Amino acid sequence: MNSPYQYFANLIEQLPEIPADSIVSRTIISDDDIKVILFGFAAGQELSEHTAARPAVLHFLEGEASLTLGKDTFEAGPGTWSHMAPNLPHSIVAKTQVAMLLLML
Repeated sequence: MNSPYQYFANLIEQLPEIPADSIVSRTIISDDDIKVILFGFAAGQELSEHTAARPAVLHFLEGEASLTLGKDTFEAGPGTWSHMAPNLPHSIVAKTQVAMLLLML
């Protein structure tokens, strides 16, 4: 029987080592209600502009990045949190090594 909960004392430790010039990801939860993905970006890596069909939350855990939501660009760092409506164009450029949690609702 599967556990009725997920617990991580330090979520960032769930990321593998992030090679230079790479983006790594690990799916933490995936079910009918939510998909939770932990991302690690090497400095200089980016997710080019794209959209998602579902509402989503971005929560930056470590590092510094530029986050573009629609036509607005923000500086993101540890603790930055953003909710996005479906189909909102967005992109991320990592200035340093970045750990980010994506929750697709």
